[in-house]
Amino acid sequence: MKKSLLAALAAATALGCLPAAAEDLITSDRVGPSDAPKKMVFRMTGDGPSSTDPTWAAGYSKLYTDFINNHPGWQLELQMMTGDISQEQARMLEQAKAGHAPDCAAVDSFVLPLFKQAGVLKSLSPYFTKEEIDQLFPFVRDGVTGKDGQVYAWWWSTDLRVLYRNTEIVPNEPATWDDTKAAGLQSVEAGMEGILFNGSRYEGTAFDWLGNFWGQGGKLVDDAGKPIFADAANRDKFIKAVNYYRDLVESGAAPKRVTTIGSYDDLNAAAVAGTTALFVGGNWQYRQLQNSMDPDEFAKWSFSMLPGITADQRSTGTGGWTVAAFSSEPEKVEMCAALAREIYMGPANALQEQLPTRADLYDKYDVFKSEANQTFAKALKVGQARPGVLIYPEISNQIQIMMGKVLTGAAATDAAVDDAYKAALDAYARL
Repeated sequence: MKKSLLAALAAATALGCLPAAAEDLITSDRVGPSDAPKKMVFRMTGDGPSSTDPTWAAGYSKLYTDFINNHPGWQLELQMMTGDISQEQARMLEQAKAGHAPDCAAVDSFVLPLFKQAGVLKSLSPYFTKEEIDQLFPFVRDGVTGKDGQVYAWWWSTDLRVLYRNTEIVPNEPATWDDTKAAGLQSVEAGMEGILFNGSRYEGTAFDWLGNFWGQGGKLVDDAGKPIFADAANRDKFIKAVNYYRDLVESGAAPKRVTTIGSYDDLNAAAVAGTTALFVGGNWQYRQLQNSMDPDEFAKWSFSMLPGITADQRSTGTGGWTVAAFSSEPEKVEMCAALAREIYMGPANALQEQLPTRADLYDKYDVFKSEANQTFAKALKVGQARPGVLIYPEISNQIQIMMGKVLTGAAATDAAVDDAYKAALDAYARL
């Protein structure tokens, strides 16, 4: 009997048909059998089996294992992006223009217009039904659709910015900028840092702050995509929003080190360590805090809509990630669409509590019926997506530069705003 078993194993090895369980289906850079005849390269963020959150890593490992088992003969080669998302996306765009992009990749929604304009994406329209596309929120559907009506990426998650607070230190929800300053000073009086937010050269710095401008009715660009954020109609609103952050730092309600913060992980770390009672962050951080804190400590934390110059003038930025195909091989494009459909469109939303971009999914998954997610959904009603125009990345870049000058006291607000506006207009003229 032993001889028969050895003979059977030898035959199976010779035929290359050992069961998949004979090797790890998931490694740090691969999903699927190492000798699979078909391979798709997927460049991804941490939203996968290598997530730094153990719960999410385990959940994604199961999703990816089920996915690859449902697609026999395939292997996914995983390429991980670094935390410098802006640089990663810029590099990938240049690779795509040169014909060296990965087959499939995560594309940040804020730079998706650049990829569409470059003509480097393949249509995913054949792989999603009209009903699924119609269920996308309007700003999402507009964002993924090209001028020819084709869908060029699947925007699977959206997010928003909120104000987190330790209710033991800050019991009442700050509804206005003045309330926020007072709450930041409360945190300092309690022996902690004041309010924290991203303030370095980082896309999050611009986007987390923009709600303060949008809440006043400010506009970044006109209908043609031209920057207008500091023209006659918008300049005063923009300057007020910048001075709000400046006053937080100069008053001590926010520490000067915000100019060095360029990661939401840094904000989580401060909250978990108990060194701050207040920070501006994303909705996804709620689950991260829950997973990182003792239940008694987490129970002290809550969140609310971003404050406004008045309680009635509030807004928040809505972003998110897409999955897009670059391959010229139809099989790989279809596989990329399957990845978006089977892992990210719904299952990954529920796993990470990443807000879905399809309205019908809020009824499908119980997790989005929770009090926290209902509060997020309410805040989304005043949310705004980054404008889908080519000049936006440069506007963001100039806001980041401007914020650094203002928060360090290197330049007066008016001068820094005017410099940013001129640079954005000059860049627009070169498009």
